[in-house]
Formats: sequence, C-alpha cells, structure tokens
Amino acid sequence: MQPRRSEYDVTNRVNTTDPQAVHQEVSRIYLGLYPDAPTETLGRTFSDCARLFRGEYPGYRACDTAYHNLQHTLDVSLAMARLMDGYERSQGRGEPIGARLFRFGIIAALLHDVGYLRHRHDTRHQNGAEYTLSHVSRGSRFLEHYMTVLGMSDLAPVAARIIHFTGYEMPVDAIEMPNQMFRRLGNMLGTADIIAQMADRCYLEKCRDRLFPEFVIGGLAAGGRSETGHGVRFSSAEDLLRNTPGFYAVAKHRLTELLGSAYGYAETHFGGQNLYLDEVMKNIEHAERVAENGDVKALLRRNPPPREQGFVAREPEMALHAA
Repeated sequence: MQPRRSEYDVTNRVNTTDPQAVHQEVSRIYLGLYPDAPTETLGRTFSDCARLFRGEYPGYRACDTAYHNLQHTLDVSLAMARLMDGYERSQGRGEPIGARLFRFGIIAALLHDVGYLRHRHDTRHQNGAEYTLSHVSRGSRFLEHYMTVLGMSDLAPVAARIIHFTGYEMPVDAIEMPNQMFRRLGNMLGTADIIAQMADRCYLEKCRDRLFPEFVIGGLAAGGRSETGHGVRFSSAEDLLRNTPGFYAVAKHRLTELLGSAYGYAETHFGGQNLYLDEVMKNIEHAERVAENGDVKALLRRNPPPREQGFVAREPEMALHAA
C-alpha cells in the first residue's frame, strides 16, 4: 500500500489541494445518491470558492492564512459530503436530506472559512488571521448574501446561522435552527470541520508552523496583540503542540455531546471503518509522543503542501448536468 501523501485525503486518493479533484469526488457521491439531480450550483460554488481563495473574486484579496487555506476548505467539504452520504445510506435514519439540502451543505462547507479573507479596501488589517475571533460572523454575512446570488434566498437566513456550528462565537445549543434536519446538517458541518483538519497527515506540523502564527496574529498566542480580552492561550508553538492531546479531549466532547456523534456517518460511508477517526487517533498518539519526548524538531518532519499549491489548481468543471 502506498504511504499516505501530504496533499491527499484520508483515503489517499483525492488531492485536497485541487478544487477539480474534490469537486469530482463530491459530485460522484452526490450523483450516487441522486442520479438525476442538477449539478450546476455545486460547480459554480466550487469555482467561486477557488476564485475567492486565489484573490480572483470581486472585492476580495487572496487568502493569506496558511492554516485556514484552500486545502483545509476542500478537505472539510469532502468530509461533509461523506457524512451526508453516510446519513442518507444509514438504516432508520429518519427524514432524508435530499439533493437540494445536500447542495446546501456543500455550499456551507466550501464557504465556512471565507471570513478569514480580507476585503480589497481593507487597509486596517494586514493578515486575515486578525479576524480569528470574528471570522465566523464575517463568513455568516457573506454566506447569507451568497445564497441569494445562487437563487436560494429562502435558505439565506439558515445559512447565516448554520456556519456557527464551525466556530466558537456562539454555543452550539444556542444556534437556532428551523427544524431537526437543519440541526443535523449543522452537526455534520461542525463535525467535518474538526475531523478533516485533525485527520490531515501533516496536522501537527501545520499546528506548529501555520496555526500558531495565526494565533499570534489573532492575539491568542504570545507575541501577538489581543484587542478582545481573550488573552494569550499559548506561549509558544511547542506549548500548542503539548496541549494538542488535551484539545482532542475537548474536541471529542464537542463531537459527541454537542454535535450528536455525527462522525459515525463516516463509518457508514466507508463501509464499516471510520478512516477519519483512525487518522485522528494516529495524530493524537504521535502528539503524545512528542509531548513526552520533547524533541519536536526530530519527531515532526513531514512537509505540508506549499500553501500556494492550492491557489494554482485547475478550475473545476462547471456542471455535469443541466441546472
């Protein structure tokens, strides 16, 4: 078996730095569930997402956050598709998601971190990581407007709320959803955001080299400037790594108690094995070894894909079916 490559997903067959590759896999899952469903909206949103992160979308600068980048976004979107597929294929699942809400779930996943992107006229902020503590609310406003652009304005209000399942600006149980199906989708979205990043082959290296600098800029780590009153949470990149196993305990509580154990749908999608949780546990066990040994440089030697790699991928195909 080929060793897992740093730019690939948990199956080692989908390049998560390539919007077209992820779009094709999501479309394959989607059409496997709904063979006659339209695909134009999915194609347009994948294209718009790539343009946003490259700085080609009107009014926005290119992504300049190295951790919350295009690869992360595509990885989360792929995980979201798999969770929804697992739900649809589960026995006794209750009300089906259906093609339209499946598309809605992918749109929310593709745009869940758009709040890190700076406006072109933004001269006050020098890096998107300065929006760390408010990026979900910024993304909420963008997503609400974008749903009207797609002709799905009836879903705009719930889109503005469902994105909060990926953040910490609002307690999960305080997010108002119109019905149980949208809450399930929110649980899946929040779950996809956690398991995709923690299952990344280079998760620990990215925490050290990319996430910690974002925390510094955002005022959550030593060396930064906090205007929010949240204070410094990590004194160094090594401190962040030492706290990773503890963070997983918090994340596990969130996944299980607050997000309804939605990660279980991945097991159904994969036919009995939860590849995301398997990869997460590998990373956590390695983080524990790093914390015990203390030799971060010797134990963290994987090379994440260059952050620019995600910006030069091919455009996704616009549609497989008519609208």
